[in-house]
Amino acid sequence: MPSVAAPPVAAPPVAAPPVAVPSVAVPALPAQDASAPTASRDEPVAAPATAPPSARPVSAPPAAVPSDRQAAIPSAPPAAVPSDRQAAIPSDRQAAIPSDRQAAIPSDRQAAVPSDGQVAPVAVERPVSPSAHEAGAAGRRDTPVVEPRDTTPVVGARDAGRPSVAQGDPEQVLAGYRWRLDPATLREVVEEPDEFRTVRRRLTEKLGAAVDNRSRARLLSLRAVVSRILGELDDALADGRLALTYAEATGELRRTAVAQARLAHVLRWRGEFAEADRLFAEANSSELPDRLRAALHEHAGRSCYDQGRLMEACHHFERALDLRGDGDAELQARIRLSLDAVAERVAKTGFGPYPRGVDEVLERDRPPAPARDGDLWGFSDPDGDMVIPAEYAEAQAFRDGLAWVRRPATERWSLVDLTGATVLEPAYPVVRSFSDGLAWVSHGGDTGWVAIDATGEVVVPHGFADVRPFRRGVAVVRREGWGAVDRNGRIVVPTRHHGFATVLADGRYVEGFTDEGLAVVDVAGRYGVLDRAGKVLVPPVHPELVIHPVAFLVGDGTGRWGALDRRGDPLIEPVHLDRDEVVAEIERLLVDTSPVL
Repeated sequence: MPSVAAPPVAAPPVAAPPVAVPSVAVPALPAQDASAPTASRDEPVAAPATAPPSARPVSAPPAAVPSDRQAAIPSAPPAAVPSDRQAAIPSDRQAAIPSDRQAAIPSDRQAAVPSDGQVAPVAVERPVSPSAHEAGAAGRRDTPVVEPRDTTPVVGARDAGRPSVAQGDPEQVLAGYRWRLDPATLREVVEEPDEFRTVRRRLTEKLGAAVDNRSRARLLSLRAVVSRILGELDDALADGRLALTYAEATGELRRTAVAQARLAHVLRWRGEFAEADRLFAEANSSELPDRLRAALHEHAGRSCYDQGRLMEACHHFERALDLRGDGDAELQARIRLSLDAVAERVAKTGFGPYPRGVDEVLERDRPPAPARDGDLWGFSDPDGDMVIPAEYAEAQAFRDGLAWVRRPATERWSLVDLTGATVLEPAYPVVRSFSDGLAWVSHGGDTGWVAIDATGEVVVPHGFADVRPFRRGVAVVRREGWGAVDRNGRIVVPTRHHGFATVLADGRYVEGFTDEGLAVVDVAGRYGVLDRAGKVLVPPVHPELVIHPVAFLVGDGTGRWGALDRRGDPLIEPVHLDRDEVVAEIERLLVDTSPVL
């Protein structure tokens, strides 16, 4: 069946090489403002299958697709399902997990439920009109609708009498489904492949009514999960790549990380491990919720297991337990099963290659580092060999493939590339390293800072008294007060704040904006939150404020803590004496931080 190319999303292309175009083309709306606040839920249940009254027609119809993947758009007639696509998972993959497989981990970290899905309920996402998205507003309430958690233990297959997976909303079905892992391959096994085809068809129907990039990213990546489970890896790969493109267009950190993880899981099953490992590593930002980070480490560990990198797999499993092991019985059970499989393979083949670092997984070359030889500075490679001669009085580290150096005969800095060739002749007496392709330089004085590109052209001409490096297109600057400027020199945050004080829930300080595009600002000792576009999410009225992955923690100045949602509305009253208690309460409310991968 011929495939039809999907219209591009206004976002950077996916870094991986192109593959076959997905068998359903989902047209795109204009890309949503990457600086919009991340108020959307990690994996909410999408809007109803019918579009909201305000939804405008989709700009292009999808291609004809197999019947269980037809989009609910009347302009594209469906095609028949090829009979060879109906094969079920082989029966030899459906054996129950042996009960005698116990890993060597402390008994207080063991659980009874080997599950790969989220058991907790999922809240319903409210439909948002296209006009709100075009305005860059991610203004849905982050406060979930919470249902009772199902605590029934499961061993092996799903509970007897449990409703069929073909019933109910497909996203809720997937969120509540309890996966069983094959103890030898560490892959998910389902016993109802035909019912999962029904789930996929219903996802496709919802996709036909999706009117925004967020919904399309979520539904396409979930459909990739189902196709992978059914063994239809070409379809899964196409959906996964398109989902990542839509997710990146939203500019939302968690949504992009989930799409990367789901695509990586497909690539793992296809045996394309280099790209899978890279995506797992890129997705695992320290700004994500611990529950999601633990899931990413767990799946990265399974990818290493497939490759025979068993020591590296153990490191990932250990990291997952460090992040969530004490409070997640199902994670403990899956890790126990995985460690059993590792132990069996180690007995036959050994631990395999030595674990890789993140730079090696991401295939990042380590640039030469400044090294001293006598009284002068040069640059040496990772082995310590001098690759750029020591002929400089001072040398800064390489950033973006460029480094500032100062020769003994001048007080001005010049710019060299990785070979030591001069890119810019000595010009500025005060310089700072490149970041995002720009560097701050100054001739001195209180308003001397301007930003230049690698050719020496001044890109941001406004003079500032103090500056911070560009990060994701925005830099913090000071004139009469502190604010922010974009790469075009436009003031996006007025320079009227007393400072930036962005602190994360784990205690780390961020210079300026987080990867998610949020910053804590100080106005006369009171704190609020802005996004990269300068929109005020939380007015600067709080004595204490910390950014949590899915909320804002606020203190009243007397030692009591509460929380706001990502719109700045109250989520938890400030009655807790311990900030960790607030974090635990958020975890109980926002259960969707552990999406189906």
